[in-house]
Amino acid sequence: MQRRNQSRQTRRGFTLLEILIVLAIIGVIAAMAVPRLLGQQRTANIRTTNAAIVALEEAAQYYAVGNSATYPETIQALLQKSPDGSDPVLDKIPTDAWGTPLNYEYPNTKASVSRPAIWSSGENRQNENGGGDDINNWKDLQATSK
Repeated sequence: MQRRNQSRQTRRGFTLLEILIVLAIIGVIAAMAVPRLLGQQRTANIRTTNAAIVALEEAAQYYAVGNSATYPETIQALLQKSPDGSDPVLDKIPTDAWGTPLNYEYPNTKASVSRPAIWSSGENRQNENGGGDDINNWKDLQATSK
């Protein structure tokens, strides 16, 4: 009887080897999962930015409907009351997934269509006029104009 109690008392914790094995397993799982999660974050940021660009383009179209089919020349026009006295189309300038305000240009010099060019400065937050890592809408504009 005494022998059974003694063996229970000596085995109360994990050995160093057991802890190291568990940590190694956790490390392997993390090494497989983290790169996938980081890639998904970048994809999510691009999709969020594309959605913001589409929303800004729709706001400009809404403005044009109420203003003789004329798009605003600046993004600030969407923040002001329309010439007909209606409320502003936007409360604030939309931002991309990285918190940078979207860029807007009308008349559009980026594509041969009569809709505004809208782009994000991208992950590096540097306005490269639609190039580099900037996310833009004129590829879609050119595809819909053909």
